[in-house]
Amino acid sequence: MAQATSIPTLRLRDGVEIPQLGFGVFQVPPEDTQAVVEEALEVGYRHIDTAAAYRNERGVGAALAASGIPRDEVFVTTKLWNSQQGYESTLGASERSLERLGVDYVDLYLIHWPVPTEGRTLDTWRAFERIHTDGRARTIGVSNFRIEDLEMLEREATLQPTVNQIELHPHFHQAELRAWHLEHGIATEAWSPLAQGELLINETIASVAARRGRTPAQVILRWHLQLDNVVIPKTVTPARIRENFELFEFELSDDDMTEIAALDVGLRIGPEPATFVAP
Repeated sequence: MAQATSIPTLRLRDGVEIPQLGFGVFQVPPEDTQAVVEEALEVGYRHIDTAAAYRNERGVGAALAASGIPRDEVFVTTKLWNSQQGYESTLGASERSLERLGVDYVDLYLIHWPVPTEGRTLDTWRAFERIHTDGRARTIGVSNFRIEDLEMLEREATLQPTVNQIELHPHFHQAELRAWHLEHGIATEAWSPLAQGELLINETIASVAARRGRTPAQVILRWHLQLDNVVIPKTVTPARIRENFELFEFELSDDDMTEIAALDVGLRIGPEPATFVAP
């Protein structure tokens, strides 16, 4: 079994340390999840990101059990789906996620989307605070929250999110939101870090990759790490699982980072958080 000693961690505002590189299982078929996650763990990943909505928590749990890796050596994230928001429903949903994962606690529990039109964010967050206090989540955060959503929690909540997982890639930097995170002690975690593969054929990325003797995916993921983002690439291909892990023996120069920064065109490829209300 590979050792994950090379993965840097970020210390969250509550002292919990999160591996900066994780492995995402969005759109991994439930029947394939155990094998894919076992491969990732074998390579050395120690941060697995799933969600109730992905319907593959059981596969993640089976891989964790089969790996033989001590529970406290793998950072596990899952997320609450929109239809389960609300105080009591959140408490029930969290228990079902733990049961499917086969664990007593998750390391990070996230509200998957803000769903501001439903007005249940505060009740949901209060349930998250209880889940944290009860030891069922070591740390709690949010996903796809806008500044106005975070400001509401800042005004009304007892605990503040430690993480906001957002769409983030070289075509969509979210600079204003990331600056707000930095000012308020919230870690930025990037989903769709490769823009669903669209950026792998970008000429600028290809040029930087050629100079560094690396692949386009490695360059983009390294860019995230050097911005102090947590990043969770997803792939089911064993060679790419390993490729995406090989990020710690090279660095991008300031010029490389500047070239990639120039690619920002404000292009969101996922849903708009202000209006997304999928059941």
